[in-house]
Amino acid sequence: MNIKSAVLQLSSIAQEARLEIFRLLVQAGPEGLSAGNIGETLQIPASTLSFHLKELSHAGLIHSRQVSRYIYYSANYEAMDGLLAYLTENCCAGTKKCAPLSTCKPTA
Repeated sequence: MNIKSAVLQLSSIAQEARLEIFRLLVQAGPEGLSAGNIGETLQIPASTLSFHLKELSHAGLIHSRQVSRYIYYSANYEAMDGLLAYLTENCCAGTKKCAPLSTCKPTA
């Protein structure tokens, strides 16, 4: 990961609603949630939710897929793990004495 990608991803979750959406999708697992379900759960109006989902998608932190007439969103765990690894790659002054970063690999 490079610094521009890290800044894009961090800036996309540096907003209360988007951080809540991302955390909800991480918790939901690989199947994700429909846009309607996300909006209902977090009480975010559809037009506002659409804007936030676009920002998270543009940053590469979430995926979307269409099933019939519904769009489902899920967290991009690989991107999340990459960002965490980037943020912690030089921890402990680069001595590698820190506990190894575990990756998040939810099962379907």
